[in-house]
Amino acid sequence: MEFIWILFAFLCGLAAKVATLPPSIGYLVAGFVLNFLGFQADNTVMELANLGITLMLFTIGLKLNVKDLVKTEVWLGSLSHTFVWMIIGIVALKAFAIISVPHMTGLDLTTSTLIVFAMSFSSTVCVVKLLEEHGEMKTRHGKLAVGILVMQDIVAVVFLVAATGKLPSPYALLLLLAIPLKPIINKMLDKVGHGELLPLTGFFLAFGAYELFELVNIKGDLGALLAGMYLASHTKATEITKSLMSFKDLFLIGFFLSIGFTALPTWEMVGTALLLTLLLPIKFALFFFIFIKIKLRARTAFLASLALANFSEFGLIVASLSAKYEWLSKEWLVILSIAVSVSFVITNILYNFAHEYYAKNKEKISKHQHPNKLPEDSFIQPCSAPIVIIGMGRVGMGAYRAIDSQTPKQAWGLDTDKTKINWLVEQGIQAYSGDAEDADFWENIDLTRIKLVLLALPSVQDIMNITTQLKHANYQGKIAAIARFDDEREELEKFGVDKVFNFYSEAGVGFAEESISLLQTANP
Repeated sequence: MEFIWILFAFLCGLAAKVATLPPSIGYLVAGFVLNFLGFQADNTVMELANLGITLMLFTIGLKLNVKDLVKTEVWLGSLSHTFVWMIIGIVALKAFAIISVPHMTGLDLTTSTLIVFAMSFSSTVCVVKLLEEHGEMKTRHGKLAVGILVMQDIVAVVFLVAATGKLPSPYALLLLLAIPLKPIINKMLDKVGHGELLPLTGFFLAFGAYELFELVNIKGDLGALLAGMYLASHTKATEITKSLMSFKDLFLIGFFLSIGFTALPTWEMVGTALLLTLLLPIKFALFFFIFIKIKLRARTAFLASLALANFSEFGLIVASLSAKYEWLSKEWLVILSIAVSVSFVITNILYNFAHEYYAKNKEKISKHQHPNKLPEDSFIQPCSAPIVIIGMGRVGMGAYRAIDSQTPKQAWGLDTDKTKINWLVEQGIQAYSGDAEDADFWENIDLTRIKLVLLALPSVQDIMNITTQLKHANYQGKIAAIARFDDEREELEKFGVDKVFNFYSEAGVGFAEESISLLQTANP
């Protein structure tokens, strides 16, 4: 990759960060600017893009529970949205043709159907990056959004098979041999340790699965996703995900740059693409009301719908394939690339204000909510212990054990990961499943019982969101949080958190105190 690409990606990413936007938006802009200046993407950029997408799908699989995919709200929500969207989208394109919108006047029904189908998908890259940055991958709405994306990926594979006529090889059945091999693979993971061999193992499994699926004429990306799901139950799944995070984010820069390299648009193409983005509110509304009809809570439906209200990079694959077979003009590949890029920007900007907007407009949004809730969305009143620890990771568990050793049964834990909560309960720990960023959750809790809330979370934004919800719920107790850096600590203290502990400094202090106690024990 030429240095000029790294330079523009860095400068545009930094500009987006300073403007409080995700750096990925800057990378999109960098691609278009470089294209305008006459630079063209080479195999290196495209290879990085492919590596990033494959790693991303593998890490998604590592966080997935197969049971989440067979839930009614996932498969029914995904399929019903696609069906209704196709009808509305085709009608909308025909309406645009009637008013003589450029590039739409000559579209026949088949071409219109292809374009609308391309726009029916939501962006896996955009949504997953968004949820990861907000720490919401394991929340109710986060898992719902990811489940919808996986269902869409399955539909995408079916389309590619039907469009290309590329049927899976009979040898594809040999992939089932991976099932009895799982104990051997698990033992291998146990032996790799925690050093540089761990991310290398992740690379090996992700790209190995990709190549195996390609060998039997099945989309390799699906292989990476299924490989992640195959290993999701292993104890090192989370550790592998964290070890691959930086690699994945770095490689995905190539993906965002590659969109800008697609082609240079004309003003007419830009205008047509912007007109297509006017359909995004319809996409949001469809998801929202379908989720509501399936009896999901208003907040879950609102946040998941907002995250999914964008166009997908798969739309570009559909357009490219259609252009190859001359089903679609090449101009539409450019138009869809612009529409996809703009939808990324819109989603990233709007989602930054999603929690705040819902809190202010809760009554208006929740009036659409179904009177009956799904069993999974019914909150159980936690115990009356006065200390709640939010985030039962390593820091949260350390805090819980320290408090419980001094004052037994005076603390309880809260986490969005139900699998983790079930394991904690089996260990005899007072832990409950719930989303602390959910205003509805706190309204079902008797806050007069709680005197101290410990926010053991890595994301500053999550801490701020929870603090805001507690204040809105009229919580009168104290709030403590952790931070990794001094600027984060200062930001949280200004925001109203009563006590912020620097994670690394406090670890050093605790280490020193425990070590000194050894000397005191040795020399009474």
